[in-house]
Amino acid sequence: DVIIGGLFPIHESVNVTKRDDGTETRLVQSLIMVHAVEEVNKNHELGNLTLGYSILDSCSDVTTALNNTLSFMKRNSEYLDGAEQPSPPVLAVIGDYYSEISIAVTRQLNLEHIPQISYGATSGLLSDKVRFPSFMRTVPEDDHQAEAIIKILRKHQWNWVGVVTTDSDYGRYIADRLLQHATNNNICFAFTSVLPDVLSDKRLDEHIATTVKSITENTNVKVIVSFAKPYHMTKLFNCLLEDARGREKIWVASDIWSDSTDINLKQWNLSDIGTVFGTTLKSGNSTRFKQYLRNLDVNPDHQKNNTFLYNFLKEHQQDPRDTTTEVLMKKINPYAVLSIELAVRAIAKAVVDLCNNRDCKTRALRNATFHMDGKNYIIGTQDLTFISQCSESCKPGYRKKSAQGQPVCCYECEPCPVNYYSNTIDSTECHLCNITTEYSSNGSDKCHLKETVFLKWTDPYNCALLAFTALGALLTIVVGIIFLAHWNTPVVRASVGPICILLLFSLFCTFVSVILFGGKPNTKQCQARQVLFGLSFTLCVSCIMVKSFKIILAFEFDPSVKRVLKKLYQPYIIIAVCMAGQVVICALWLSLESPRPDWAPVENKEERLHFCNEISYVKFGVMLGYIGILALICFGVAFKGRKLPQCYNDAKFITFSMLIYFICWIIFGPVYVTVKGTYLPAVEMVVILISAYGILFCQFITKCYIILFKQEANTESAFRESLRNYSLSEIKNGDGNWVSSPGTHGGIENIAVDVEAPMPNSLSLDQLTDRSPSISSGESVFSLSPVSNPQLIRRQSNDSKKQLRRYLSLPS
Repeated sequence: DVIIGGLFPIHESVNVTKRDDGTETRLVQSLIMVHAVEEVNKNHELGNLTLGYSILDSCSDVTTALNNTLSFMKRNSEYLDGAEQPSPPVLAVIGDYYSEISIAVTRQLNLEHIPQISYGATSGLLSDKVRFPSFMRTVPEDDHQAEAIIKILRKHQWNWVGVVTTDSDYGRYIADRLLQHATNNNICFAFTSVLPDVLSDKRLDEHIATTVKSITENTNVKVIVSFAKPYHMTKLFNCLLEDARGREKIWVASDIWSDSTDINLKQWNLSDIGTVFGTTLKSGNSTRFKQYLRNLDVNPDHQKNNTFLYNFLKEHQQDPRDTTTEVLMKKINPYAVLSIELAVRAIAKAVVDLCNNRDCKTRALRNATFHMDGKNYIIGTQDLTFISQCSESCKPGYRKKSAQGQPVCCYECEPCPVNYYSNTIDSTECHLCNITTEYSSNGSDKCHLKETVFLKWTDPYNCALLAFTALGALLTIVVGIIFLAHWNTPVVRASVGPICILLLFSLFCTFVSVILFGGKPNTKQCQARQVLFGLSFTLCVSCIMVKSFKIILAFEFDPSVKRVLKKLYQPYIIIAVCMAGQVVICALWLSLESPRPDWAPVENKEERLHFCNEISYVKFGVMLGYIGILALICFGVAFKGRKLPQCYNDAKFITFSMLIYFICWIIFGPVYVTVKGTYLPAVEMVVILISAYGILFCQFITKCYIILFKQEANTESAFRESLRNYSLSEIKNGDGNWVSSPGTHGGIENIAVDVEAPMPNSLSLDQLTDRSPSISSGESVFSLSPVSNPQLIRRQSNDSKKQLRRYLSLPS
């Protein structure tokens, strides 16, 4: 009752022999249509109507296809000498497989509004419904395939490839789409070889040879993408593999030959070709069709209504039945099963709708909805219906961008850049995220909250630094307890006990300030951490400076200098003045440009840094510079007293601790300015800890060791011996003689003394400040000078004698 036309390339060429051109494959595809029609009739899907079919051979040739297609139309030369038939002989046409033929045939069929459904023509040109209004297909267009091939190339990082295509609408279009996608993905073509689409073309062998030359001479090209037909590939492989340079390549095959069984190699096998990546279309369930072939009547005389099947069975008439059906079953293409069955079912559903709605227009085919293999299919997609849009809609995450020289309805979809988004279809603009708290990636349809990062309490680095901080604070407390427990011992008295306790307190506060550099920043913490460190460390350095002055004053031999130093030496006033300067600096900092919590972007766009902003690096630098000046004074004074008696000599340790301080903070400056991120507070924490530990160890640990483990050195006799040795080393010359030393102010007083006489019992630095090995009286300076008779004292002044006796604690 209803006839469906079928157009299949049963033969690959008009002039090619049957056994070389894959006749069996296209024959099987035509049988898929036969089977689908019979299934519709068997299931009575059209009620009391039946479907029939008329299948023709296009011979893979446009001219032949157009000539044969005339029999599908009302006007054809076979009916009443070209007179018009009352209605078209066919309702619709399924085919052709090739885009080149489908483009020509659909133009001809459209003259009588005969729909055409292709099961294999994938050229994007056929998506133009203005030029091809009656064309539909059950396969996706080639742009999808080109994009898939580019994904294969990108995944394997192949960016230097060769391309083989054909001189046809299909070949030119897909090669152009591949080039477009390749350009966007930084993939380059080393060469593009174009073969004649028609296999009977006399130039085919010449072009095959040129292609072989391009492949073999481009030795750096290991990957070739091919859109040629199976017959092209047969000839190409058989020529290419003769040259060893053409073997073991990587081939990316389009669906036109990727799963073809019609590529006949001579003495070569797949390992000689190399590796083949192929793209193919969605496959269908071929179980029923295989059973159809197994039950096929292989008697040629019973298949005369199908000339193609008749010829095939005639050739295999002497073969066993199983052999004949096996040959056909090997040629089954799974995706062709789905595509052809979909086309037949779509036409059947359209016929049902025509009968139900009394709608004799072919538009019914474009509105058909049907069920097959447990799935619903709607013929309303781009390739099965009319499309009136110039461009596809832009999905969320993209914005419309007008194409240059095109109407406003023709546009491109441009992805939203980083930190921009669009959340509607066909948006004309992308909206900016709140980049302070949000971010988005390229092509996003919404913004995401940034993760807040800072130096957390649970961070391993922070935990390690806090452990060292706690240890330092604990050691400071332990040292303070030891000093208080041994307050009246020579070691503690020689260390200027009260100042040491004040120094330990400042070190403890310094360790406490380190804690404020970790955790989530807040206003009070940001203001307190630098101020607490600045004040505590200023107190620390001030105490060390006072100790340095006291040691120098105790052992200063120049009376005039000594008098000046004694007047200037007011330890607590000095400490208060030094602290006052730092208090002023910190107060101005807090009142004018106070540190506060702030936010900053980080290299990872998905995070934002929460940190304490010092606001004024100048004031921060002034605070550190002030401490540096005090430390420099302390270093200079301590360096001058580096050769004083061992028992009193803190100068060496003070010098070393100040050197540690200078090295750390000099390195800190450029690091603090250049380093950004979560661990910036940890940099200052490390520098503070090193500075504090340096002072703690240099000033106190050695003394604690003497107090606890070398108690014999913590006695007055040990200190007297140290002072005696120092005095002897200072006044003894190189030849071992004792000489008188002139005073720097006034006359010379020579006094002979017994060097074995006992030293004073009072050994604190406060007493040494008033009693030194150089004894002053008015303008006279006494120097200790052994002579030939050490018991002889030459008296030149009663006052001088009494003064000497008082210093040495000798009997009258």
